[in-house]
Amino acid sequence: MITKQQYVEYLICTIGNYTGSNLAEHLDEVSHDVITDYLMNERHTPRSLWELVSRLIQDSPEAFLLLDDSVQDKRYSRFIELVKLQYSGAEHGLVRGIGVVNLVHSAGKENDFYPIDYRIYAPDQDGKTKNDHFSDMVRNAIYAKKLQAKRILFDSWYASAENLKLVHRLGLTFFTTLKSNRMVSLSKEGGWIHLDEIDWTEERLKNGVLVKLKEVPFKVQLFKVVATDGDIDWVITNCPDETLTTQAAQDANDVRWQVEELHRELKQLTGTEKCQCRKGRSQRNHIACCYHAWLSLKVKAKKLGKTLYQTKNDLWSDYLRVELASPRILAFSPA
Repeated sequence: MITKQQYVEYLICTIGNYTGSNLAEHLDEVSHDVITDYLMNERHTPRSLWELVSRLIQDSPEAFLLLDDSVQDKRYSRFIELVKLQYSGAEHGLVRGIGVVNLVHSAGKENDFYPIDYRIYAPDQDGKTKNDHFSDMVRNAIYAKKLQAKRILFDSWYASAENLKLVHRLGLTFFTTLKSNRMVSLSKEGGWIHLDEIDWTEERLKNGVLVKLKEVPFKVQLFKVVATDGDIDWVITNCPDETLTTQAAQDANDVRWQVEELHRELKQLTGTEKCQCRKGRSQRNHIACCYHAWLSLKVKAKKLGKTLYQTKNDLWSDYLRVELASPRILAFSPA
């Protein structure tokens, strides 16, 4: 028999190899079949993640909700359930993988963040789109979790008219980006124009401009954010603060990169992509345990004042010191 605690602790301490076979080789009296049965028969859900993090988050009206998706790369897998061809931002193209939509709670740019909900993108199984998961998780955060956070951040993929209207109805302030081909209107007389066609005066570059989006019944403030390398982000918000500047909008939107940090750490430190089980339930349970492993590293890293990478690497640093002090395998030398 194997427990969730044992499986999570394995994900925390192993390096590179996250397979059931490797775990069975290193855990006494536990076979590969026992691990396979565990992953197939348990039912870990996003609710268990919320139960773990609910007391850790620093919730307030000034907190943020961050929403984005990630693809668990399974390009070499042909027989794993839940795997489908989908766009990966990391690869800038289509890959075969398992999609996960994440909702993260953040106390701010320089403060703690924690995943509070996630959904497996499996339209062939449940018929739900990523936008359906967006709606479900945001509603759940407000009505079920009763979070106080009033600001929500997401990228242009989720900036559809329906999502913007939903967030606005829920009383949340969104900061998101527009794709460069989105059309806006400054006035009824002016009609619909391209973002680049706006007369970006010095005043508008500093404080943005009020615009109308198609099928959105309220106006939004549009900001042209120019990076040092010349790249442009078109940031919009329904924030009622008329004194909001481009710099303030950019600072708020930058908090969204914490969810990218979560995606990277989940993959590199807990092996979300590495499970080789074929059954969808096994993949779901493995991913759920990976969130638990990430949270365990996060709590320990915060206590030590280190990064999650340093905290995990310290496990192997201790091993290396012991081996160097008294090597079990000595350097070969001719007799």
